[in-house]
Amino acid sequence: MVINPNALGLDLPPGIMRVQPSLWYADEAAGPHTWASLLAAREASGMQPVLLVNDARRSLAWDEGNLDVDQVSDPDDHEAEETLRHLWDWVQAEDGDDVDADTIAPFTPEWPGLAPAGARDADPDAAAARVAAELLDTDQLPGARAGLVPARRGADIPAALGWTGACNHTDTGLLSAVLRSWEDRFGIRLLALHFDRMDLSVAAPPRTMPDALAVAAEHHAFCPDNVWQGFDTIRDYAAEAVLGKEHWSFWWD
Repeated sequence: MVINPNALGLDLPPGIMRVQPSLWYADEAAGPHTWASLLAAREASGMQPVLLVNDARRSLAWDEGNLDVDQVSDPDDHEAEETLRHLWDWVQAEDGDDVDADTIAPFTPEWPGLAPAGARDADPDAAAARVAAELLDTDQLPGARAGLVPARRGADIPAALGWTGACNHTDTGLLSAVLRSWEDRFGIRLLALHFDRMDLSVAAPPRTMPDALAVAAEHHAFCPDNVWQGFDTIRDYAAEAVLGKEHWSFWWD
């Protein structure tokens, strides 16, 4: 049974409950403390908090048929390392004869394996509230609205919604399986979903370059556009976007 959070007497803004897929979203734009305010609703309803962003370039209207649960597999059917191995192999095959050894150094086309878990420096929810406030305060999530999604854990939100923002790369159920592993190893929280982007907070980011490189390899499999369209090499990406970073962002073309 899905609980309508409007009926719980919580300090929530006016909002709308959608049935298929099930989600609640606020009528008004989110403020810096919105994500933190949704934690009480999570405890009361079992629904997971997320910020829903309507991208000005390519509209994703959360109340208009842009989500399709029939296109998404069940994360329970996938294992994170096998998923990343498969996606890594796909990325190498996509590069084909054009693969540049310098781009993926120190790695080879062979899957390097999972990165070690990070040392947790903060409570994941506290880190998420802080990062969400920073992103909203600096207008990096324009037009974001509070959302609540019935799911067992935050990593399952994209699959539960039928979000297809990465459909040119892979099935969303596979991404949620990887997000589950990142929740366990790095204390991530899914903060925001856009048309073709997601933003995560990270409570236990890698603190050494070798660990950052190992995580960057996973990111390259998960979302190769981060490296292909933003950095010359995985090493550059690891140093600038992963090492010590409490915010990970992924964008699919």
